[in-house]
Amino acid sequence: MSISGAYYVYMLKDPRTSPAKPFYVGKGVGTRAWDHLLYPDDTLKGRRVAEIKGADQDVLVTLISEDLSETQALRIEAELIAALGTEASGGLLTNSVLPSGRNGKSRPNLTVPMGAPEKAQLGLTLLKGAVLELAQANSKGITNSEACHALGLHSNYGGGSKDYLSWSVLGLLMQEGRLKRMDKLGKGRHVAQVR
Repeated sequence: MSISGAYYVYMLKDPRTSPAKPFYVGKGVGTRAWDHLLYPDDTLKGRRVAEIKGADQDVLVTLISEDLSETQALRIEAELIAALGTEASGGLLTNSVLPSGRNGKSRPNLTVPMGAPEKAQLGLTLLKGAVLELAQANSKGITNSEACHALGLHSNYGGGSKDYLSWSVLGLLMQEGRLKRMDKLGKGRHVAQVR
């Protein structure tokens, strides 16, 4: 991650409401915050930008904080998304940080603080990106143990390979079709390779 102060955190706001409500929070460098307006995509955010433009209005771009390191920007972005919530969780934002396949199994009386799932999913997105980048850099594949130790994803739980956070992240990447499981090491040992 970059430690320079080139990053900023921004909000996109809908001027059709008074006060103008934020509908997206992001981090970026350069013209990132304004690129959404020039090239709307087919996400909730992109469709909202197109709706606003279709109403002959201009999306408001608000810089929240500037001259940040990437780590600082990520933290502020995560806190804002957690505080404002996503539309998927009853909040304001069109950010897509929640997984599409949550199994919905939770303790009936479990209290989940607003914003906690968004923080977890932002963190998971970063973890998956790091594991995928490690796999891409190693064309012969990586083992769970290698991913765990290279990225510092082990705990002291004492549960063998399932003790590694990377075990779950590799499984998620395989489920998404971004990595494939190969039995290249013999003796039931597998490596994960980029598809």
